[in-house]
Amino acid sequence: MPKRKVEVFTSGCPICQPTVDLVKRLACPSCEILIYDLARDNKKEIHDKAVAYGVKRIPAVAVDGNLLECCEMNSVSEDILKQAGVVSA
Repeated sequence: MPKRKVEVFTSGCPICQPTVDLVKRLACPSCEILIYDLARDNKKEIHDKAVAYGVKRIPAVAVDGNLLECCEMNSVSEDILKQAGVVSA
């Protein structure tokens, strides 16, 4: 399985934590997981990245620089992560 860069945008709240846990639990061994807490991480590059990816709601997940479509209207699920190639077979 190719290495994937998985970026999770959260606000550090209890509503976001299940998505963080899901990604950590299901991500393939070669996945690089980055968690961005938009409420705590006051780094301009993180906020700029969220804007560039089109993050409008959180939690949101981007894989290899692309925001998952589910993050626009629905929540992240195991099926969505599989479709994005994050979950090892």
